[in-house]
Amino acid sequence: MQQILNFIIRNKNFLLYVLLMSLAVFFTVQTHSYHKSKFINSANFLSGGIYTQLNSIDQYLSLKSQNENLSEENARLRNRLQNYHIALDTNYVDTTNFNGSYLFRPVRVIKNSYAATTNILTINKGDNDSISQDFGLITPRGILGIVDHTSPNYATVISILNTKSKISAQLKKTNHFGTLTWDGKSPKVVQLVDIPKIAPIQIGDTIVTSGRSVIFPKGIQIGTIESFKLDAAENNYEINVGLFNDMTNIEHAYIIEHLDAPEINNLLNLSNEQ
Repeated sequence: MQQILNFIIRNKNFLLYVLLMSLAVFFTVQTHSYHKSKFINSANFLSGGIYTQLNSIDQYLSLKSQNENLSEENARLRNRLQNYHIALDTNYVDTTNFNGSYLFRPVRVIKNSYAATTNILTINKGDNDSISQDFGLITPRGILGIVDHTSPNYATVISILNTKSKISAQLKKTNHFGTLTWDGKSPKVVQLVDIPKIAPIQIGDTIVTSGRSVIFPKGIQIGTIESFKLDAAENNYEINVGLFNDMTNIEHAYIIEHLDAPEINNLLNLSNEQ
């Protein structure tokens, strides 16, 4: 308290000047409409600028929650669109799509490896979120892989950049299908094998999922043909496919669940046992 009093005593002239100046400005603004309007406009400009900056900071800090909300909304839209397209696709028939429907859930990739030959992704949802083995994982740009193991809160996914990965894929413009694999070289390119040489293919053709499994619906994008050649027996093509996804930069993704998969798998198991 003594220090405050000492400060006031030392600066009494300056403080008196500030007080008188403030009173003069106050009375000037109050008694003159022109000055009053200018003061109010200046105050509004200043406060508006401060609020704008604060709002910008708040928007930046809320980007994470906004991204999560957008992912949730995109998942709902994907559920509607995918099942709508399946219902309209009368030119394609297989046992996985008999009255089938798919459920999309947003997830986040929290660990991503792409430099090894057996790359694994880790996502932030697991058993507690009804995630199970053999669910597909995609982004809006294409497929990422297939769920391998789950824990209560997490799951691991066999990446398409895994030499053990095998996914059914086809040419978008025809129904010629084969197996998508990876040779362990470039994270930008995977291989499509077992496409018969009678298939009309050319550089730039789009490759999509074939729908011939209970994991991915038909038509999920994968990439485009970069090069191709006949295999040693000259019966099938070996195709290099440039991925739409940048596998080195993955965060937000969607889990795909085929709701009729258990029923279909049970029927297949019964057939295999005979």
